[in-house]
Amino acid sequence: MTREVVSWDSPGPLQGPVGVPLVDLLDRVLATGVVVSGDLVIAIADVPLVRVSLHALLSSVSERVPAPWADGGPL
Repeated sequence: MTREVVSWDSPGPLQGPVGVPLVDLLDRVLATGVVVSGDLVIAIADVPLVRVSLHALLSSVSERVPAPWADGGPL
């Protein structure tokens, strides 16, 4: 059984698996932004020893939008 990959922007009705190029997927994600959040707990014998929390926002940057800082940024 072979399957043909159908382009996501084809004009007709879609039949079969839809293929989205990685560049288009990254463009969509960065245009709208995505939040990555997670927790990592290292425990021995059900006793938590280390907890690491991760919260990150991934988004694109536009030169047309000015920085909210007067000097261009905190760095």
